[in-house]
Amino acid sequence: MKQREGEPWMSADAYGRGLAGFGVNLLVRDVARSVDFLTEVLRLELLYRDRDFAALRHAGQDVILHADHSYAAHPLLALTGDGALRGVGVELRLYGVDPDAAEARARARGDTVLAPSRDKPHGLRECYLVDPAGYVWVPGRPARPAAADDAGAPQP
Repeated sequence: MKQREGEPWMSADAYGRGLAGFGVNLLVRDVARSVDFLTEVLRLELLYRDRDFAALRHAGQDVILHADHSYAAHPLLALTGDGALRGVGVELRLYGVDPDAAEARARARGDTVLAPSRDKPHGLRECYLVDPAGYVWVPGRPARPAAADDAGAPQP
């Protein structure tokens, strides 16, 4: 059951028709807590938020949140009950976000750091952060170039 008070920023129909490319829609228990994580830790741009729904953007791509209560009678609710793991096996990757800074912000807020920032063999520096809903976010940016003398050295 929707809990929004007042009018939304735009009609659902207008917003939906304007979406293009690839999008992410996450079901969350608490929209406000998830928005705080995404804006404070990962620096996503908040377009709109109410108790039922939020629209955010990163690098031109939309990230949408829907509160569990707004998905009444939706088949996904059977999979997202209290205590259920959400997004297991999915990495939500944000390229161009400084992982060291995001990790520091997450630690300061008391969020879970699943894996600290480090340079990876695939050329990115990244960390793994768990948001309040249980989704794993991986902010990353290009790692420092390997020096000629350590190009073949194994990564820690």
